[in-house]
Amino acid sequence: MAKTFGRGIGRLVCAALVTALAACGSAPVGPGFYRVERGDTVSKIARNNRQSVQNIVRWNNLSNPDSIEVGQVLRVAPPAGVATAAATPRAGARETAPASAARAPVSPGVSESAAPTISLIWPVSGQVIRGFDGRNSKGIDIANAVGTPIIAAASGTVVYAGNGLRGYGNLLIIKHDADYLTAYAHNKALLVKEGQTIAQGQKIAEMGSTDTDRPMLHFELRYQGRSIDPAQSLPAR
Repeated sequence: MAKTFGRGIGRLVCAALVTALAACGSAPVGPGFYRVERGDTVSKIARNNRQSVQNIVRWNNLSNPDSIEVGQVLRVAPPAGVATAAATPRAGARETAPASAARAPVSPGVSESAAPTISLIWPVSGQVIRGFDGRNSKGIDIANAVGTPIIAAASGTVVYAGNGLRGYGNLLIIKHDADYLTAYAHNKALLVKEGQTIAQGQKIAEMGSTDTDRPMLHFELRYQGRSIDPAQSLPAR
């Protein structure tokens, strides 16, 4: 994905957002929420919103406060009927996360139990050769022959179709609702365009090996910009 885009500054902005596999364009967040930007930390976000780190961690079910990602949406005000765990920190006061959070295992992906469900179908036939771990693999890899049809796992709108993201080859990103995206990488051919409305099961690409060493589909599921295990939302087979 080393090609430069030739469709003006709007396309360049879109490419920057695709770097985080977030929706094309930064949708505004509602009152009481904040979208993480480059350089943010939980401590900084808590301080700017006059909250404690403990509250931000608890309201967002963060297993590790150090693993937030650019584009992630965080709750920065208490949910209705929920009291804050601690008083608003004083300016300059040192904040520490709860000991339980510090001991929790790192989990870069959002907890599936915290996300509303989405019904997916398998985007391609083939063998799963690599699973999701949230660190080195943000999705699953499915191997088959070059040209194998790839279909949309759910209905939605194509928000990216191109090869401008290094490591993903010919890439499609489909936005399904305000929260969910799916990504389809390494394709030989892209059969749909940006802005096109897609039905679940519609053929969208053909399997290839662009930016990888064998024919495969790298398939990702993102919830509010963060990777979650797509196998949890796919039917058993």
